[in-house]
Amino acid sequence: MTPSNALEQELAAAGYRSIAGIDEVGRGCWADALPISAVVLPPAVLANADRLAGIDDSKKLTPVQREAAYQTILANTAAWAVGSVPAHVIDSHGILIATRLAMQIALLRLPQLPDALLIDAVELVGWPCMQRSLIRGDSYSLSIAAASIVAKVTRDRMMAALGRSYPTYGFEQHKGYGTAAHQQALLRYGVTIHHRRSFRPIAALV
Repeated sequence: MTPSNALEQELAAAGYRSIAGIDEVGRGCWADALPISAVVLPPAVLANADRLAGIDDSKKLTPVQREAAYQTILANTAAWAVGSVPAHVIDSHGILIATRLAMQIALLRLPQLPDALLIDAVELVGWPCMQRSLIRGDSYSLSIAAASIVAKVTRDRMMAALGRSYPTYGFEQHKGYGTAAHQQALLRYGVTIHHRRSFRPIAALV
């Protein structure tokens, strides 16, 4: 299934003028921040999705395709922003609360607050506007798919930077996910300040 602008068009027809797609990447990772992107598509894209041809769930794209899609998205959005929370906030508040906090940071960084939200899987409780939470939303909504790509490229760049600071951990390769190589690095070099200490197996190593 390829994401479309059908949901955005439906909301626009109902009178919503600024519709933000929201998605995160890295909720299950063992290390580093949780970035969440909010992307608002302009009326021209809502009317003609071909302007974002090739945009899809970030997990379905290769790194080269994601980088190209990232540039296309930034050139064709009305607004976009990224919010993130560090590992220690995830540990102290839990992943769901941390996710909602990062969402709010992303929304507050937009030049104008949207009046409708399309969110992948999570509901932003208490946020004062219309919202729809969609399971696998990045497969259905063009806005959410665009947000997933922006969040993924952002996090991959963060992990590459972390890999330069901690070259023995291989962050630039495993991107913080729980791979065998990551686990071996933890056993050999220990837990860093960037690891999520409430996550297994990190908790067992602290």
